[in-house]
Amino acid sequence: MKLNTFFYSIEQGLKNIARHSMFSIASMATMAACIFMFGIFYILVYNVNVMVQTAEQNVAITVFFDEGTSDTRIQDIGEEIKKRTEVREIVFVSAEEAWESFKIDYFKGNEEFAEGFSDNPLANSANFEIYLKDVSQQTKLVNYLQSIDGVRSVNQSQVVAETLTEFNKILSIVSIGIISILLCVAIFLINNTIATGINVRKEEISIMKLIGATDYLVRAPFIVEGIVIGFIGAAIPLVLLFICYDKIVEHMATEYSVIGSMVQFVTPIVLFQGLVPIALLLGVGIGLMGSGWTVRKYLKV
Repeated sequence: MKLNTFFYSIEQGLKNIARHSMFSIASMATMAACIFMFGIFYILVYNVNVMVQTAEQNVAITVFFDEGTSDTRIQDIGEEIKKRTEVREIVFVSAEEAWESFKIDYFKGNEEFAEGFSDNPLANSANFEIYLKDVSQQTKLVNYLQSIDGVRSVNQSQVVAETLTEFNKILSIVSIGIISILLCVAIFLINNTIATGINVRKEEISIMKLIGATDYLVRAPFIVEGIVIGFIGAAIPLVLLFICYDKIVEHMATEYSVIGSMVQFVTPIVLFQGLVPIALLLGVGIGLMGSGWTVRKYLKV
């Protein structure tokens, strides 16, 4: 491909956008709305995933042992548990540590009440606290733990685990559904924009073919038109999203410090490192797809 042909295609593609500015603006606006909505759901899902992962890190399974279980057997049980792929971390809590933790939680400010116990009332409360890589694997691991010889009982946070897993699934499904609808609308409008340009230039295209213009030379400007519409339609909402998200995070941190301390938002820089390339590729891809389909359908060259 010659360099002058390449620049000619870009020039004609930009002229096509200018000639049909109303259709082009409508396509860009729809694309911008799609990418804006995609960005909002991306930001929501990303932050929720981080929050869920943080919550998952605090969801522990507690394993208690049969009375009289030896320290050696407890260590062996710990080694067996560590080998499981579901396990992220395992922490041993001795009976003494369990009693100290209990006193802090339940006798805070009235420590003298705890002194009335001559012996440790939680002498048989040594346990393993097990943290999972994925909270959805909790039931599978619990079933295994209950089958281990020497394990008396297994405490789990079933409701928390199920709630976190289901919420994540529902949010992802809703996001995919809404974004898919918007993207279909964007492709439809780009199709109409390119089709209008082809109809307006039909006579010009016929003359170009008669004087020996290649298929590439005829088609390329319309492909460029679709790509530019997609790129601009993706770039505009990214700028708006970055500004809005940055202001919201800053506002939450300063004006609602209590919420800010409870909910840890992902920083704009980290978030947009992933969002920017995805959104731009999505915009350009939709523009390319829409223009490509239209050219094949309406431009018989």
